[in-house]
Amino acid sequence: MTPLHRKLLIFTVILAAIMELIDISIVNVALSHMSGNLGATLEDTSWVITAYAIANVIIIPITSFLSANLGRRNYYIGSVILFTFCSFMCGHSSNIWMLVFFRFFQGIGGGALLSISQVVVFELFPKDKQSTAGALFGAGIFIGPTIGPTLGGYITENYDWPWIFLINVPIGILVMISCYFLLREPSVKPEITKVDWTGIALLAIGVGALQTVLERGEVEDWFETRYIIVLTVIAFSTLLFFIYWELSIDKPVVNLRVLKSKSLSIAAILTFVTGFGMFISIYITPVVAQRLLSFSPYQTGLLLLPGALFALLALKTCGTLLQKGVSPVIIIATGFLLFIYFNWRMSGMTLNTSASDVATSLIFRALGMALLTVPLTMLAVSSLDDKDVGQGAALNNMMRQLGGSFGVSIINTYVAHRFSAHRNELVSNVNQYNIQAMDRLNAYTKYFQSKGFAYNEAKLKALKLMENIVLKQSSLLSYRDAFFLVGLFFVVTLPLLLFVMNKSKKPKTNMIISDH
Repeated sequence: MTPLHRKLLIFTVILAAIMELIDISIVNVALSHMSGNLGATLEDTSWVITAYAIANVIIIPITSFLSANLGRRNYYIGSVILFTFCSFMCGHSSNIWMLVFFRFFQGIGGGALLSISQVVVFELFPKDKQSTAGALFGAGIFIGPTIGPTLGGYITENYDWPWIFLINVPIGILVMISCYFLLREPSVKPEITKVDWTGIALLAIGVGALQTVLERGEVEDWFETRYIIVLTVIAFSTLLFFIYWELSIDKPVVNLRVLKSKSLSIAAILTFVTGFGMFISIYITPVVAQRLLSFSPYQTGLLLLPGALFALLALKTCGTLLQKGVSPVIIIATGFLLFIYFNWRMSGMTLNTSASDVATSLIFRALGMALLTVPLTMLAVSSLDDKDVGQGAALNNMMRQLGGSFGVSIINTYVAHRFSAHRNELVSNVNQYNIQAMDRLNAYTKYFQSKGFAYNEAKLKALKLMENIVLKQSSLLSYRDAFFLVGLFFVVTLPLLLFVMNKSKKPKTNMIISDH
């Protein structure tokens, strides 16, 4: 392969991975537009997010198996075709359930775009440049979820919601053509003599049920809804049997035996927490910025820009440090501390927090995430045999996605509960015995009277204004609590790094280039 062809292929597969990651979050800001346009409730429309997440989490851990069984080139190009076709159909859906159907299969196609793209990028770099490959791919992992909501908001405001799907079509076609001419099979192909259909079925049912519970639990008031209870039982029992089954057969679709590696197990936990923090922060920060700090979608997008630029520099630095033999454990610890500091800053925000303060906080978030992406992958595969690296990388990627799903579900429930608690506490202080509250109520009443309203009407408006202030303050306090909780998760799991401190300073970065 010529240097030009190599660079084109690297650009192509990273572009495909970014496209897949953007689609995880790009629809979040367009749900209300979809709901109105398709005549569906907001609850039904949220299945557009749920369907994609379910498909992604099901397919990611078995991409290594499918790649080996179908051939990497065929499977990858087929996945691009499926993703592109379903993107086109999503943009032309005439009702909500048609959209949900094609969104699910878009997620099935998108699963390969992440895991196999990662393997191809590492394969195209020489062994002494593997850290540079990690930095390049890490940039894609970071950029995708970060710009998704901003891009979705811009497209929805300036065009129409179908374009958040249709924009994938020309990109998908270019990726498909490029891969058709440039992508090759790996030099070593594993042999598949038996297909573990039982394992595939158990994984699909178990993860699908679990993901549905996580995505829909808060909306359906958790275990007050019968189908949430049923799906929880199905998820728990099926996944337990899946673990038993995969450990008891010779050729499992997901080789869980690789988790005997202490490095992989700890990296998987830390990657789960990283996904937890990454997706939550990019989920609630725009909400806080727009609903509480009154920033426009465009201003909110600009808040993320400085952090993204710093992250690209940090990714390059991270690759250089790994190349020079700096232990990934040290870099991971630094990333965790930066992300903890970001959450600490955000947990102290007020309604007067400026855009520059938020942007500064987001720089620490971006630096933390940039220092976690590549080293965690390196740590995960550092002690695995060549034949197990693809499986280890796929499991690690799945943990990031699961962390995001768990995180958004947990934080939605937590914010709702903290909002109620803070509102009750604040309302209890608005009474005739609180001199400050009465002084403010009287001041608001006099203000509305000065605008020509009668006393009774002015007082009602003053009370409504007080209620709005209480609601806004309650929301602020609940989101502050959410940031603090996320930071606490990082603090609690940080000591796990002590168990892998004896890892060699220079990980076996070449290990990740294996496809299975």
